[in-house]
Amino acid sequence: MAYRPKIGITMRLEHETNRFYLGRDYSEGLEAFGATPIHIGLIPNREYVADLMSTLDGVMLPGSASDIDPYRYGEDPHPKLGRVIPEKDEIDLLVLAEAERLGMPVLGICFGMQSINISRGGSLIQDIESQVDEPVQHQQGIPRDRNSHAIRVEPESLLEKALGVDAQTVKVNSHHHQSIRNIGKNLRATAWANDGVVEAIEDDREGRIVIGVQWHPELSWKNDTLSGNLFRFFVESCRLSREAKTGGG
Repeated sequence: MAYRPKIGITMRLEHETNRFYLGRDYSEGLEAFGATPIHIGLIPNREYVADLMSTLDGVMLPGSASDIDPYRYGEDPHPKLGRVIPEKDEIDLLVLAEAERLGMPVLGICFGMQSINISRGGSLIQDIESQVDEPVQHQQGIPRDRNSHAIRVEPESLLEKALGVDAQTVKVNSHHHQSIRNIGKNLRATAWANDGVVEAIEDDREGRIVIGVQWHPELSWKNDTLSGNLFRFFVESCRLSREAKTGGG
């Protein structure tokens, strides 16, 4: 039986009920492609994060119903800034710092992609509709798994390899009102919507598997080949990373 890599997923926090939670799609997607998903509670304690992540082979940062606090990239809040969950911001940044120290594969989805960028000193567009000229619709609504707008994928990028496409224009689903403005250290953009909004980033260092996508492959991996390919690639990257560190054990 092939080794099942253990992949941590940071959770969300609902203040009204004081509970951690996470949509089932993330865990089910990872498990379907051969991983064992492990939930990471929003407990912003470095010792907790380091101890838990010492048992993992990779990390997925999911989407969130909140926005990253703009003070983390040196801005005041825009009038259309959404809810801010400090614990969510903090745990993602702690997890990313530890993943960087360990050289661990990372996949960021929507909010998770934005967290990756902020962790590297980048910044965000706080509201696409009011801050981007002639934007396409990035908040498509229901059905959430429908691919609603086109993106252009950078040829010969890690993302192109992960998606299994030939850099042609493809379509993705879209559920966000913020996006990347300035790209952080050791990152590069590798996909864009037709309005110029960055739809994917990746680490530009040789051998590092860090990918962020602005769309939601967890909603569509069952029926969308590209989304399934991304999950498969990430799970396999986590497996190979473990083998490299343990000599295959």
